[in-house]
Amino acid sequence: MGIEIERKFLVIGDQWRNLALGVLYRQGYIPTLESTVRIRIAADRGFITIKGRTQGISRSEFEYEIPLNEAAQMLDTLCKPPLIEKYRHKIELNGMLWEVDEFLGQNQGLTIAEVELQSADQSIELPEWIGEDVSHDPRYYNSNLAQHPFSTW
Repeated sequence: MGIEIERKFLVIGDQWRNLALGVLYRQGYIPTLESTVRIRIAADRGFITIKGRTQGISRSEFEYEIPLNEAAQMLDTLCKPPLIEKYRHKIELNGMLWEVDEFLGQNQGLTIAEVELQSADQSIELPEWIGEDVSHDPRYYNSNLAQHPFSTW
């Protein structure tokens, strides 16, 4: 079983912008009761991801590449609107891979950095552009942003 251990932070300033190019992501969620099922297109690749319930900053995660045309069809027919659209910037610093998501649409103005960890108690060196830790705030989960966009808070 795959386990995702991740911390999320608000991003402050623009110092991160020149560290990586962004890739456009479109993703949506298929309604379920006990898990999160995400369909995603990142550039020209399609993915399906199934995530379990979050416990602390960890949860089970299974992700598989699927044909691009099938991902597009699932986004259009199975996912509950609205879709999440964002630019993802992957930045390697101090041996860690940071994913900085710059949201579009109704979530425009929100920029979040995520970092995956090996263990929940792993220490990390925070870049100067990292702000408040929002790992435990479910409003910042992409699946929640799809239903309750940042612009409506």
